[in-house]
Amino acid sequence: MANDTNNTSSSVIATETTSASHVIKIDGYTVTKDLMENGEFVSSIPFSVGDFLWNVRYYPNGNCSKNADYLSFSVFLESHWAEDVKAKFSFKLLDTNDKPVRSRNFISNTHNFSRRGSNWGYSRFIKKRDLEQSEHLIDDSFTVMKGFSSKGSHCKPSVEVPAGRLDLHLGNLLSNKKMNGKDVTIYVGKERFRAHKCILAARSSVFRALFFGAMIAETPRTIEIEDMEAGVFRLLLHFMYNDSLPETWSQDVMMAQHLLVAADWYNVGRLKLICEEKLAKHIDCNMVATTLALAEQHSCQGLKEACLEFLASPTNLERMMRTDGYKHLKISCPIVLNELIARLLPPNMKAARQIAMDLR
Repeated sequence: MANDTNNTSSSVIATETTSASHVIKIDGYTVTKDLMENGEFVSSIPFSVGDFLWNVRYYPNGNCSKNADYLSFSVFLESHWAEDVKAKFSFKLLDTNDKPVRSRNFISNTHNFSRRGSNWGYSRFIKKRDLEQSEHLIDDSFTVMKGFSSKGSHCKPSVEVPAGRLDLHLGNLLSNKKMNGKDVTIYVGKERFRAHKCILAARSSVFRALFFGAMIAETPRTIEIEDMEAGVFRLLLHFMYNDSLPETWSQDVMMAQHLLVAADWYNVGRLKLICEEKLAKHIDCNMVATTLALAEQHSCQGLKEACLEFLASPTNLERMMRTDGYKHLKISCPIVLNELIARLLPPNMKAARQIAMDLR
């Protein structure tokens, strides 16, 4: 335990030793060298190793006047609440085969980074002249690999802010029948749903146009949705309020297909991707033709690629061709079969010839 000058209580959380390595490519060596003064640096995007946040600073003209003829690299500790972090790190210049150059392979002893902003590095990593005359500078670029091993503790404030649960609150707004404010009634089949226009409009551009479009003289109080099952709409509505789906839905692949169509109709992009991911994980010979047609019709490129990759197997392809889904695919999406043929190797494969004949 420790206290700062403002008497804010804090708790220490010990961490285990963690290691990682990263490859850094320095592009535009000449430009950065010409534009930047001695002591100026380019900072990497912060990265984490274990519980700690770090960045690397690259000084194309050295980190101080006495190192002006060299390239310098430094490691900075960025974590706000870190204390006494012990780290061992390395910087290695890589050759054209991504192998470390022996003469530029620096491995540090263990150093103590006492607080945020603490740093350590190599002020004379390599002379600029030596790099420029070497074969390791290619197209004005060179590559360095950094390795880390760290161990320390975080001194975090004892007051922590929990994650927001707006989804829970909005979900209660939908499910609690005693709450007022629902201003639209939606009929789907024989079922009736009550909801809030503003929430539906915020989540879907289609509902926004329906309720608040420029050509709408009076906002409708009731709407009817056709060509959709009530169970599908119930899940769509649940997602609009909760930004998630009930756990029970994950067992139903057929429902994922219907829900994908609904998400596409109402332009609920994240829900559409969730359904794509679900279907991509459950591709089999019986379902792949139907899923491929669905992906083509609703512009699901990731799902389409997963289906085509599955059908790259001759066994899977031939089994798919014996299903009713294949007959539907031939009629509804002949263009995707042409794309499938183009991917099949060798071109005289038996299944490929059969598909070609079917398209005549």
